[in-house]
Amino acid sequence: MNIKLTTFVSVLLLYSVFAHSQNHKLKLVDYDSIITGAEQISAYLPIIKNKNIVVVANQASTIGKKHIVDTLLSCGVNISSIFSPEHGFRGIADAGKKIDNKIDSKTNIKIVSLYGSHRKPTANDLQDIDIVVFDLQDVGVRFFTYSSTMTLVMEACAENNVPIIVLDRPNPNAYFIDGPVLKKENSSFVGMHPVPVVYGMTIGEYALMIVGEKWINKSQDIDLKIIKLKKWDHNTIVKLKIKPSPNLPNWQSIYLYPSLCFFEGTVMSVGRGTDLQFQVYGKPSFKHGDFEFTPTSKPGATNPKYNNNLCRGYKLDSYAENYTDNPHKLNISWLINAYKHMDDSTAFFNGYFDKLAGNKEFRDQIINGLSENSIRKSWQHDLNRFKIIRKKYLLYP
Repeated sequence: MNIKLTTFVSVLLLYSVFAHSQNHKLKLVDYDSIITGAEQISAYLPIIKNKNIVVVANQASTIGKKHIVDTLLSCGVNISSIFSPEHGFRGIADAGKKIDNKIDSKTNIKIVSLYGSHRKPTANDLQDIDIVVFDLQDVGVRFFTYSSTMTLVMEACAENNVPIIVLDRPNPNAYFIDGPVLKKENSSFVGMHPVPVVYGMTIGEYALMIVGEKWINKSQDIDLKIIKLKKWDHNTIVKLKIKPSPNLPNWQSIYLYPSLCFFEGTVMSVGRGTDLQFQVYGKPSFKHGDFEFTPTSKPGATNPKYNNNLCRGYKLDSYAENYTDNPHKLNISWLINAYKHMDDSTAFFNGYFDKLAGNKEFRDQIINGLSENSIRKSWQHDLNRFKIIRKKYLLYP
C-alpha cells in the first residue's frame, strides 16, 4: 500500500470513529405510529388457533385500545391461564411486592403470578399447554425485571417442550448502550445476564440473544418465534401509551430511569410516592438542589421511602425534554455529585446498589473519588465485547 493510500485510509478511519461517536438524530414518536408484534394477529393466530395457550401479559399488553387477552378470546382462542410479571396483571402492585395467584374477575381465567417465590413456571403450570404467548412492554434497562421473567419462562418452555411466541414491542431506550456489564457473581432477578445497564435491544432481540448465548437450560431445544415490529428503528424514543409499571408514568420517567434507578441503592428518594417518579431525587436534610417534594402513600408505592417527609433535591424532567441535545449515555454525574455532597457519605449506599450496578467496582470507584471519565473508561472493554455479541441478534436498523 503506498503512502497516499495509507494516509487516506487512516483519515477515513478517524472520520468514521468521530462520526460514530457523535449523537445520532433521535425522533420522539407516538406508540400508534408503530405496528407491534401483538397487532399483527394474522401472523400468529393460525399458530395458536384450536390450541391451549398461556399468555404472559400485564396492563400494557394491548392491541389498540383492547387488551390482548380480550382480543384473543374474541377470536376464539382458548386461553388456559395468564402469567403475570412484577406489579401483577393489572400493573398496580408495589415494586418487590409478592403477588398471589387469583382468578381474573373479567375473564374468569386463572392468573399465575411469576413474582415472589414463584418466578419460573413449573411443569404443572405448563401441563396440557400447547403454546406460550409472551407480550410485555420492556424499557430496555437491565434492572427492569421483565427480561428476567422472559428468561425463566423461556427456560421452562425449553424444559417442557412448549413453544413460545414473543410478540415484540419497541424499546424506548434502544438508541444507546451504556453502563457496567454485569458480572456473574452479581447475578440476581434485577440482572441475570452479562449485559450493560442499557443494552439497546427490543424484548424480541433479547430473546434471540438468550437462546444464541445459551443463557437458559436446554436452549438448543426451545421452539421460539418472534413476531417483529414494523415502522420502528433503534434511533427512536417511543412515547408509550400505557405506563409499563406503576412508577414509570410517562416518557420523561422512562428516559431518566436508567440513570436515576441507581439511587434506589442509596439513601436518596427518586420520587416514589409522588407524581414525579424517576424525575426527581433528594432526601430530607439534603442541602443541595432547589426542588422540594413529599412522598406519600400512593398506588404502586404504598410505603415509599421518606413517607410524609419533606425532601429537598433536584427535578430533572426538563433535562429529559432536552433529549435531542443530551449525550446518548447514562448520566452518572448526578450520582457522583450526590455522594460528594452528603454530610455522612459512609451511609450513602445500601446493599442493593451492587445488584443494580452489576458489580462492586462502581461503588468503590465513587467512594474513591474517580472521575466520571475514569469510571466510563473502565466499562469500555466489556461494552465493546457486548456490542459484538449484540450485533448478531439485531432485527431492526
